[in-house]
Amino acid sequence: MNGYLSESNFLMVEEGFTTRDFLESLPGELCQESEQQAFFVADLGDIVKKHLRFLKALPRVKPYFPVKCNGSEGVIRLLAELGVGFACANKAEISRVQGIGVPAGRIFYSSPCKQVAHLRHAAKHGVQLMTFDNEVELSKVARSHPRARMLLGISADSSPSAHPSMAFGTTLQSCRHLLEAAKEQAVQVVGVSFHLGGRGLEPQAFAEAVAAAQLVFDMGTELGYHMHLLDIGGGFPGTEDTRARFEEIAAVVSSALDLYFPEGSGVEVVARPGRYYVTSAFTFAVSIAALEELPVEQTSSDGRWDIGTGPPVCPSPLSPLLAPLQRKSLAAGRASCTTSMMASTAPSAASCSTAPAPGLACTSSSLRGPPGLAEDRIAEGLELPELHVGDWLLFGNMGAYTIPAPPAGCPQPHVTYAMSRMAWKAVQLFLGKPPQTEEDRESLCTPLSCGWEMAETLCVTPVFAPTGII
Repeated sequence: MNGYLSESNFLMVEEGFTTRDFLESLPGELCQESEQQAFFVADLGDIVKKHLRFLKALPRVKPYFPVKCNGSEGVIRLLAELGVGFACANKAEISRVQGIGVPAGRIFYSSPCKQVAHLRHAAKHGVQLMTFDNEVELSKVARSHPRARMLLGISADSSPSAHPSMAFGTTLQSCRHLLEAAKEQAVQVVGVSFHLGGRGLEPQAFAEAVAAAQLVFDMGTELGYHMHLLDIGGGFPGTEDTRARFEEIAAVVSSALDLYFPEGSGVEVVARPGRYYVTSAFTFAVSIAALEELPVEQTSSDGRWDIGTGPPVCPSPLSPLLAPLQRKSLAAGRASCTTSMMASTAPSAASCSTAPAPGLACTSSSLRGPPGLAEDRIAEGLELPELHVGDWLLFGNMGAYTIPAPPAGCPQPHVTYAMSRMAWKAVQLFLGKPPQTEEDRESLCTPLSCGWEMAETLCVTPVFAPTGII
């Protein structure tokens, strides 16, 4: 094992555990506290499955996890243990990753807009790989970090409506000029970078971006650069309910790489999957601290709360739209800075004592932040079972961009990390530690309905461990 993660960093659970199981197993610790704090439960085994799935679908691509997506310690330690690199946006993130022992060669300073003090910090601590997409950024790097190894960031959006100043990445028309400027300032350019973001859900957008990158590689070769690194950014979905599944996107990416940067071309490929790794691994639990029943006549004509202006919301998909029996306003306690990020996902209800019975009549409800923060609107028009003070709401798919970084000024929500025994065995096998018993090996090498069929590839192929790109 690499030593970044040990069994003391998480709770060992049986395969198939759920957040509801966890919540109901700790009534004394959580349900009877006078102040019921909101908290996360993170299934680290889900991240392990995502990693094995990534390597199987994109064997040529080395993942670098963007720390800004989820900088919680358990996630960083697990990904470091698995050999993943890290894309850091600032000095604090670089220090966080290096603080657990990750070497500089596995860190990519990925922010296209860097403070001079942060550049100097990167130089002092050996972080060399970074990006630029304009002359101002190029000049800062030339002055503050002359040993940097730069990737030229290109725009991944070629649509006519795209405004150049509203997105990072330069246009193809500007690439030659920037490459010439880099040569004049003796800055080493080693490759090209792009980031699709939300457009990653359109698989063809990846193919177009890879094709554009190949044109920039040709420009670099003409100018005497030895360009050998391609960063395809992020944009991979973190859940299954998207218009394009991960494997569909990966197939398009692989085809484009084989066409424009075939094996044997000397080009290494990295990516920055963030949401992909962590979205589905985290569940957020908040307790009901207060509730207020409002008469039906105070609702609007469409059956929702009469709340004046506010963002449009959709009814919860958790249950059929039943005729509301009554309407309640619920206050979720102690959710701090995270409550405003929950509007994009629908909650399920869980009681500390008993779970709501199937088929229970639902009530049209709105959800607010902690008492005293009434303006913190989380969701409207939710169809939820009858709830009481002390009951809990669970928000799934809450792993991406929900946990504030320590310097952000927000209280850090508590995260309980859990991993199944099967997942931990898969990590050990992945890192080259043989199973302790024949039973362990047989269980990992047998396709399972729970998703560990990914592990069978580890039984017949060498262990993959990405190293730093120097």
